[in-house]
Amino acid sequence: MSPKASILVVDDEPDLREVVEEYFAAHGYAVIGAESADAARSLAARHAFDVALVDIHMPGEDGLSLARHLRERYSRIAIVMLTSAATVVDRIVGLEMGADDYVPKPFDPRELLARVKSVLRRTSLAGRAELGAERVRIGRCVLDIAAHRLSDEEGTEIPMTPLEFDLLKALASHPNRPLSREQILQSSQQREWDPFDRSVDLRISRLRKKVEPDPEHPQYIRTLRNAGYVFVPGGEAGTP
Repeated sequence: MSPKASILVVDDEPDLREVVEEYFAAHGYAVIGAESADAARSLAARHAFDVALVDIHMPGEDGLSLARHLRERYSRIAIVMLTSAATVVDRIVGLEMGADDYVPKPFDPRELLARVKSVLRRTSLAGRAELGAERVRIGRCVLDIAAHRLSDEEGTEIPMTPLEFDLLKALASHPNRPLSREQILQSSQQREWDPFDRSVDLRISRLRKKVEPDPEHPQYIRTLRNAGYVFVPGGEAGTP
């Protein structure tokens, strides 16, 4: 029987690695452990992992740096941060580095398994949302990046400004990953953005009216407090 998914466990505590490896293996996953970021880099270069469970605080290179490395080189891998300090700062920095979720230590293996299943569902939905290299489904619309065109379910074009297109493109290019206002501004090719006003927030509001089935309760373009905005391809099925 094929494994449900392949998981990389990165933690400098051998006892914890062993518990996690045995628990996930017992539930049908293929699991490999790494005692350091360096070992994890080597394994990631040789194996196609679906999920990486990464401890934030490790000797040498820490988990945040490793998460950024994995995200930059292996865009499809889901990353769950493990942290003994469940602070807002840890969470935000981890998300900014490209993590999909985080679990504070100590944790119950059942909770960790539930989080991994949730992340795998979200990344699977993100894959199914892709309609091709340049077309992405966003709520009740489809964004054609190559044609700079947004259309509804009947194929009717929905007007949008160049700035709105840049914003949608930035979000669609990073599914399930929070983008700060500054990151969105930096991704824009326009020069009309003002990082000190609420231009991003206003355009998010306008875009939600175009793509969300219920703009008052957005499910596809969500606000993540203290982190920015995130595109959730699965809508209600995804939880950033």
